[in-house]
Amino acid sequence: MKYHALPSQLFVKNREKFASAMIDGALAVFNSNDIYPVSADGTMPFQQHRDIFYLSGVDQEESILVLFPSAKDPKHREVLFLRETNEHIAVWEGEKLTKDRAFEVSGIKTVYWLSQFDTIFKTLMAEAETIYFNTNEHLRANTEVETREDRFIKKCREQYPAHQVKKSAPIMHKIRSIKEAEELELMQLACNITEKGVRRLLNFVKPGVWEYEIEAELAHEFLMNRSKGFAYTPIVASGPNACVLHYIENNQQCKAGDVILLDVGAEYANYASDLTRCIPVSGRFTQRQKDVYNAVLRVKNFAQNLLVPGTMMVDYHKEVGLFMEKELLGLGLIDQTDIKTQKADWPAYKKYFMHGTSHFIGLDTHDVGLWNEPIQANMVFTCEPGIYIPEEGLGIRLEDDLVVRDSGAPFNLMANIPIEADEIEDLMNA
Repeated sequence: MKYHALPSQLFVKNREKFASAMIDGALAVFNSNDIYPVSADGTMPFQQHRDIFYLSGVDQEESILVLFPSAKDPKHREVLFLRETNEHIAVWEGEKLTKDRAFEVSGIKTVYWLSQFDTIFKTLMAEAETIYFNTNEHLRANTEVETREDRFIKKCREQYPAHQVKKSAPIMHKIRSIKEAEELELMQLACNITEKGVRRLLNFVKPGVWEYEIEAELAHEFLMNRSKGFAYTPIVASGPNACVLHYIENNQQCKAGDVILLDVGAEYANYASDLTRCIPVSGRFTQRQKDVYNAVLRVKNFAQNLLVPGTMMVDYHKEVGLFMEKELLGLGLIDQTDIKTQKADWPAYKKYFMHGTSHFIGLDTHDVGLWNEPIQANMVFTCEPGIYIPEEGLGIRLEDDLVVRDSGAPFNLMANIPIEADEIEDLMNA
């Protein structure tokens, strides 16, 4: 791994939280992700399943975690199964976790080789009455690909049909949404790396540069700072491309007078950052561009101050929408007639601001969380309003990552990244 070693105590605490929410007589199983094929003998770079990483710190394929808090044998209350390493694997693939190193990483004392899983698991299931399956219940999940977890669940249902089944997802969504101090530090590191990338760009962008060249500058800076790279597919959208919300081609030349929308973020130790900034190709905004930019910034500043304990997300989005409505009136993009004739399920402001304002962020960019419960301290959200005007070839979105605090305004993990239009212009022309 590129990142520095993480404290095993974080993963010890995370397992304690999950175990305390389990019913008596139950065990839970968490599988690593597959290494996904491309074609021939090519594969995608390995990305660990965030749940097993959250609970163990193990960042390696073909790993299985079993939690069985009420096991009669204390050594089986937390069990880690790893692919056995050997000299051949070390030569061809590099270092893999040994049993001793796995304990250092995870704090789990009982570590077996994966070849022993079926035998030991049968013993554990004979004692357990219920099994927690780790299904993917994210609202945006695309479940077309059968995962290692899916195959395990299918096999387990066939071999142990008499066991009761419960879901891990509700527990994971709850405990992962509230971040530990160590997690916030890792997220701050990811944001700091993103800041370095942004500052690098402010001295690089000029008329004639290509969007992919900007992406390359960011990738270089991220990798130089122990990141694996982008936390998600980067958006480098100049001019009218900024009005395509998920524009990822990044293959156009940036023209004088246009604005570039950058939706980019570095990861660090699997933790994501998620940033959006807009910068003028020529180093100066036009007055119209600056008016739209400042309108979005006012909406963002209003919205982020609503991210306090007790807020319900449905109410939050309604309030942000009403504030955006006023800004669009001021810009002349909508009028009172538009508001009077708007549909209840599609307000007038949605013509220019059609997406949500915030989402959970953490180990996943669109992290898991409880959308229908009040916001709590130490949850982390993005705040990302935008105004998109295709007829003007202009799209402005501004986004920071914010930690909810016990009282007062949230803590901005991206407070040091330039966002004021005047500051961006000054830095680009320094």
